[in-house]
Parts: sequence; structure tokens; C-alpha cells
Amino acid sequence: MLGNSDMRKWLYYQLDSDQWPNPGLSPMNRIVTIIILLAVAITVLETEPLIRSRNTEFFRIAEIIFGFLFTIEYGLRLWAAGENDKYKGFIGRIKFILSIESLIDLFAILPFLITFGFENTFLFRLFRLLRLFALAKLGRYSSALRNIYRALHARRYELLMSLLAGFIVMLLAAAALYFTEGRSNAENFGSIPRALWWGVATLTKVGYGGAYPATVLGKLFAAVFAIAGVAVIAMPTGILAAAFSDAFQQERKNRGTTVKMD
Repeated sequence: MLGNSDMRKWLYYQLDSDQWPNPGLSPMNRIVTIIILLAVAITVLETEPLIRSRNTEFFRIAEIIFGFLFTIEYGLRLWAAGENDKYKGFIGRIKFILSIESLIDLFAILPFLITFGFENTFLFRLFRLLRLFALAKLGRYSSALRNIYRALHARRYELLMSLLAGFIVMLLAAAALYFTEGRSNAENFGSIPRALWWGVATLTKVGYGGAYPATVLGKLFAAVFAIAGVAVIAMPTGILAAAFSDAFQQERKNRGTTVKMD
């Protein structure tokens, strides 16, 4: 029979994907992944009034079950974290609780801890939607997702600069639309935020009641707005495509290294 120390070490290797020595997920993390996907699916279904009204008891029981499961998982992770030198002792546990992954786990169980025992009011259903944070926990289980994160992190400055440049051009075009169309069409262009919203809604095909500039200058600036909008979409898309390509290439290299070592 395993002692406390052996049990904690076993849990540490089972729950921490970086410590699991074999390819893929550990058996316990596979179970956790299935639970996460089920919890998110039920959360999405619960937002449909017709389904919720006909299955009130089912959703109430599911809320309690998933709440207990995620709370137990969080407690086990907190206990097993002591196997890591960085998280040993009381101060180490505080560091673990404040880590990004642990905060995601905490957000996943907060709706259960906050709403358990209360009536199913709209406010508490909003809190329950925080269970969607549970889906973010899947990122810790996938080496491919970690590689994508690293690639995006490496190109974060290019992404930021491209978005900033596009936004500045759109802001200038919105200001120009405000000055040229603001008096004649105050409802749509009576302020820079209104003009900016018109441009974003039009470019994203949401539409804005068929409104369009009437003056020559307004049409000219609207064209600038449209070109800037294409640039805002195109530049980050190219950067993201390159980042994803780098991530997939890195994943193939890692798999090739693993196969050779085996």
C-alpha cells in the first residue's frame, strides 16, 4: 500500500503533464480532459432556455457533480505540487495558487463555490458560465498547444505593431469621417467613436443599417477606412500563419527526437 509520500509523488506525475514520462496524456489527465469537455458542453446546452426548462434537475445535479470533481482535482493538484521544489512549504503553495494554471483551475470551481445552494437566477447562471475557463486547462495537456503559445509569444511584438498600425489608420479615417460627415449624418458619424463603430461593423459584415457617407471626402475617407480594415486583418493573419507553421515544425522535430530516443 502506498504511503502519503509515494501517493503524492504518483499524483504529481499523473497530474503534471510535463512530468509524465510517456508520450501523450497520463491516464488521470485523460479522465480530467473528458470531464472538462463534458462540463463545457453542458454549460453551453444550459444557456438554451428550452433545453434548460425541460432538464432543470439534470443541470442541477450536473452542476453539483462537476463542482465536486473540479474541487477535488484542485485539492489534489495543490497537495501534489509539494513534489516540486518551487512549491514546497506554505510560501511555495501560495506561489502555486497564484500561478496562471492554478488560477484557471480556481476560476473553474469558483462558480460552484459561489452558487452552490442558491436559486438558479440569471446572475448565478452568469457565474456558472465561468466554467468555460475549464476549457483553458486543456492547454496544459497538449504539447502542440504549448508550441503554438511559444510561437505566438515569440512574435508578440510583430502582432502588436501590426494591430497598432492598423488601428491608428482606422482611427484617423474615423476622425476624418467625423469632420466631413458629422453634421449631415450625426446618427452614424456624429462622433469619432460612432464613425469608428460604423467602420468596424461594416468591415466585419455586421452592417449598420445601410448607412454610408454622402460627401466626396466622406467616401474617400471611407475607402481609406476599408483599406485599413483589410490591412488590420491581413497583417496579423500572415504573422499568425507563420507562427503556426513554426509551431507545427517544432512539434514534428520534437516527435522525431522522441522516436530516435526510443
